[in-house]
Amino acid sequence: MNRLPHKALFASLPVLLLAACATTKAPVRLQGDAATLGLQEQRERSLADTDHWTLEGKLSVSDGKDNNSGTLTWRQDGDRYDFTVRGPITGRTFRLTGGPGGADLEGLDGGPRHGADAESLMANTVGWNIPLAELKRWALGLRADTGPADIAFGADRLPSRLVQDGWTVDYKQWDATRTPAMPTRVFAEKAPYKVRLSVENWSFDR
Repeated sequence: MNRLPHKALFASLPVLLLAACATTKAPVRLQGDAATLGLQEQRERSLADTDHWTLEGKLSVSDGKDNNSGTLTWRQDGDRYDFTVRGPITGRTFRLTGGPGGADLEGLDGGPRHGADAESLMANTVGWNIPLAELKRWALGLRADTGPADIAFGADRLPSRLVQDGWTVDYKQWDATRTPAMPTRVFAEKAPYKVRLSVENWSFDR
C-alpha cells in the first residue's frame, strides 16, 4: 500500500493550539510508594472491566513536521471502537472504526482504506506510528498490558507521568469529582510523535 502524505488525511485541519492545556507550574512528580501504588492498583481494578465508554474532546497530533487537530469523539464498545475526528473549520470528518476483524479509515481522498489493525492502518496510510491500543489504556489513566511501566505521582496522589513502551505520558489534569478520578488532559510523546488529548466529557455505560 502506498503511503499517503500526512496532509492527505488532515489537509483542511489547521493547527489547534490547546492553550488551556498549558501550565506555568512545574509538575509534581513523586516516586510511587506503597500508598500511591496501592491507590493506582485500586483504580486499575475498578476500571479493569470498563470497556463501554465515550470520550469527547479535542485531539492534536504532530509527527515533528506537521500538526493536525480537531474535535474528537471516541466510542469504545468492548473490542470495537469508533474514533471520529472533525476539522474545526471545514467540518470534514475522518472516522477510524474497527475491532478484532480489522480497521477501516474513512474520509481519505480516494475512498476508505482497510487494514489488519488500527496501528498498521494509520502507519501505512498517513505514516503515524501511534500505539492506539495502549492509548486506550493511557487515556483512562491506566498502565497498558504490554510491559513494565515507570509511574510517578502528583501531590494529589494521582498519576503525573507514565513511561511505557518508549512513550512518555504526562497527565496534566484530572477530574477528581469522579469516582474513580479520570484524566482530562493527557500528553503522550515518543519523538518525533506527540499526541495531545483534552477531554471535555467522559460517559460510561457499564
